[in-house]
Amino acid sequence: MRISIPEARALLEAVMRHPGHTEAEAAIIADHLLDSELRGLRQGGLARAISICERMERTKTPRTPIRTEIETPVSVRIDGGDNVGYLVGRHATEVAIRKARGCGIAMVAANNTWYTGMLSYYAEMAVAQGLVTMIASNASAWVAPHGATQARFGTNPMCFGFPNTGTPVIWDIGTSVIIHADAMLARRLGMPIAEGVAYDGEGRLTTDPAAALGGALVNWGGPKGSGLGLVVQLLGIMAGSTTLPLELERFGCLIIMIDPKVLTPGEDFAAKVAEYVEWMHTARPLDPHSPVRVPFERSAKDRAQRLQEGFLEIPDVIHASLMALAD
Repeated sequence: MRISIPEARALLEAVMRHPGHTEAEAAIIADHLLDSELRGLRQGGLARAISICERMERTKTPRTPIRTEIETPVSVRIDGGDNVGYLVGRHATEVAIRKARGCGIAMVAANNTWYTGMLSYYAEMAVAQGLVTMIASNASAWVAPHGATQARFGTNPMCFGFPNTGTPVIWDIGTSVIIHADAMLARRLGMPIAEGVAYDGEGRLTTDPAAALGGALVNWGGPKGSGLGLVVQLLGIMAGSTTLPLELERFGCLIIMIDPKVLTPGEDFAAKVAEYVEWMHTARPLDPHSPVRVPFERSAKDRAQRLQEGFLEIPDVIHASLMALAD
């Protein structure tokens, strides 16, 4: 199914109003989901709107307003009120930007939320203000630690963002070979997942996404990736999540932002980032047809191309589900 980008945005906003979001909230969530789709991250794009509605219908937990629990001049702890992370993460990022611009550094913790989405979305907000950011968000237990077949970590995204005079440098990773949303999308489309990326409930490797969702995903990076998954989980606990992860409930997200001017007064840090990136580009590639790139360049390029084309290709089954929810 091919639809225009304005049609996709309107559809997402209609779907997000279905479970009770206001027009303003629906617009915030839709912008995040649409950005994911534009960047080619389909698993976190339009299909994620279905998962959000399913979770809200399943739990029927009453949302409460996002509120500040603790505040100092350079830090804030936020109770997300069981609102979806697209709303909580956006609010937390805006708070962090204000504090970092005022004090040079900020640390914002958000808890009592779920589905924080692409951390790179929030990092892009920060780097647009000339700020360096580090973000970590824990999640439900979907990923097996190295050497195990039972889930103990979330897909545990960790993100770093640096301003640049050109495309910002944003490194946003999960700590599993595929993320939970990949398996969810594969199940919706009736497609298998790749070999070697997930275990079923009995600890056997599987290509069945439904079995993988009932089992565990394989961690990325062996013992090093497993260690990173542990670190992110603990940072989420420090932000206020439950110690033992719950299913799509009480995630914790920690944002640290730094104004490079406090460490490099009188210098143009973004220009230095650009100089280093350009030097990276000159490295001899293994494949002459695949020049060296830095994180976020592919995403930015794909987004720009789709915006120029003006349309998106959406699987029919996903479009039909979204239309049903919008109606």
